[in-house]
Amino acid sequence: MAIQLNHTIVAARDKAKSANFLTEILGLPEPTTFGPFQVVQTDNDVSLDFYEVAGDVVSQHYAFLISEEEFDQIFDRIRQRGVPYWADPFHDKPGEINTNDGGRGVYFEDPDGHNLEIITRPYGSGG
Repeated sequence: MAIQLNHTIVAARDKAKSANFLTEILGLPEPTTFGPFQVVQTDNDVSLDFYEVAGDVVSQHYAFLISEEEFDQIFDRIRQRGVPYWADPFHDKPGEINTNDGGRGVYFEDPDGHNLEIITRPYGSGG
C-alpha cells in the first residue's frame, strides 16, 4: 500500500466559519459534519477536518496545488472578497503574486490566521 495523507485536523475558533471560508474561496463542496469536525474534502481525497478550540489558534500553513484555470477563479474570489494576499509566505510582498517554477502562486489568510497558499506548479518542478 502506498503511503498517502488522508486527513489533518485544523484548529479554529469557529469551525463552521473557517470551513465555509475555505470551501467558498476554493470552490469546493460545502463542508460535512463528522463527529466534532467540519470536514472539507479536497479532490485528491485528503480532508481538512476543522475542530473548534478555545483561545488562541497557532497559525499553520496549508498549500493547495491547482490548475491555471482554477487559479484565475480562486484569485478572483480572493480579490472580490477583499482578502489581503501576498506573493510570499512571510507577507513581505503585499498585493502581488509569485511566478515560482513557471507557475503562479499567492498566499492569503483564513479567519483564524492560517497561512493558505494556492500554487499552479509544485515548488522545485522547474519552469
